[in-house]
Amino acid sequence: MYYTGIGSRKTPDNILKQMTQIAKSLRIQGFTLRSGGANGADSAFEQGAGDKKDIYLPWKEFNASQSSLVLVDMQLKEDAYKIAYQYHPNWMACNAAARAFMARNSFQVLGDDLISPSEFVICWTPDKKICGGTGQAIRIANDHNIPVMYL
Repeated sequence: MYYTGIGSRKTPDNILKQMTQIAKSLRIQGFTLRSGGANGADSAFEQGAGDKKDIYLPWKEFNASQSSLVLVDMQLKEDAYKIAYQYHPNWMACNAAARAFMARNSFQVLGDDLISPSEFVICWTPDKKICGGTGQAIRIANDHNIPVMYL
């Protein structure tokens, strides 16, 4: 059982604490976290998830993470980029790094094989807006009928 735990790097401290507690509780219930290794929300979820986590990185050692889940399989990488392109509102404005982040979000929501979606998404964005990388993941989740819970 998988869930996606994500949000802004500027998530307020009280929400970060909540995210860590939620991840601890979900770990006990047998859920595995899918997240992206960024500061803020991703790190708070990761802290609570312990060893029950899949951390997807846009490139090796992103943010000093030792996760091995990096965009390496060429076919899956191409598919993740196609999904990212499909859901991003202004793909042509994204540089290579931004595109890697957006492709990574495809895995956070749809899993290693891009066809095994998370059961739900838990996130925080300012004013519950669909924005940034979290917004990308929310758009993917919404289109796949994956429940999104905002903190």
